[in-house]
Amino acid sequence: MVRYDPTIYQGAAAHYRYGRPAYSSALEVVLGKELGLDGRGRLLDVGCGPGVLTVRLAHLFEEAVGLDPDPDMIAEARRAAEEQRIASITCVEALAEDLPDAAPGTYRLVTFGSSFWWTDAIRVAETVYDMLEPGGALVLVMHKAGGPSVPPSPGPPPIPHAEIEALVEKYLGSTRRAGQGAPPAHRANEDVIASTRFGVPQVIFAPGIPDLVRDTESVLAGYFSLSFSAPHLFGDRVEAFATDVRNLLRARSPEGLFWDWPGDTKVILARK
Repeated sequence: MVRYDPTIYQGAAAHYRYGRPAYSSALEVVLGKELGLDGRGRLLDVGCGPGVLTVRLAHLFEEAVGLDPDPDMIAEARRAAEEQRIASITCVEALAEDLPDAAPGTYRLVTFGSSFWWTDAIRVAETVYDMLEPGGALVLVMHKAGGPSVPPSPGPPPIPHAEIEALVEKYLGSTRRAGQGAPPAHRANEDVIASTRFGVPQVIFAPGIPDLVRDTESVLAGYFSLSFSAPHLFGDRVEAFATDVRNLLRARSPEGLFWDWPGDTKVILARK
């Protein structure tokens, strides 16, 4: 059983939408083609965070529900829905393990955007199976770094991730933290799903965004949006860390622009 730690993303919600790189621009097309999405049915986005996937996919359904246990993330998700004037989105503050009671009903698609491994995965997948309509699907979405080919930079230098992570280690130590403890041990998502009633899932790669350019503040926000470098972990040294990151980035790119390549978007699709 995975025990939820409410401090995992403490202080990260305000940085998430600005700091996280977007998933493939082809994601909606891929899901629509594979699942025949046509504006009918309901979407449940579990671990929705600030509503990144919820907002992107809502137009493919009659109704969308974003679920997350972090109240700040839920507030950001509601704000995003209001900004986009999407009235069909409902946001629910709850754990994945609180399903089905937290978001009852039948769904055509249940998504996890880089969130499945934070849950009691087998239990949650089995619960989702029962919540899906016949022919519905569970879908995990995440970045897949590396791959057979890395596109060339459109001009700006790449984000110096190794140097920034060295600064994180300087401030927080060599053991990666998550909330009050350490991140959970990861078992391959495909293996977890294969051990449930879904069986062996389908894996699809949607092409990443080759010319994604971000500014200094977006890069810093990206690190503050991560569990291992969330703002609360730095305590009263958070501004000193931010200054060190800004100085490092200024030295690498006086223009303050950086190329980001998080990789293609990996889609793990399991049908009922």
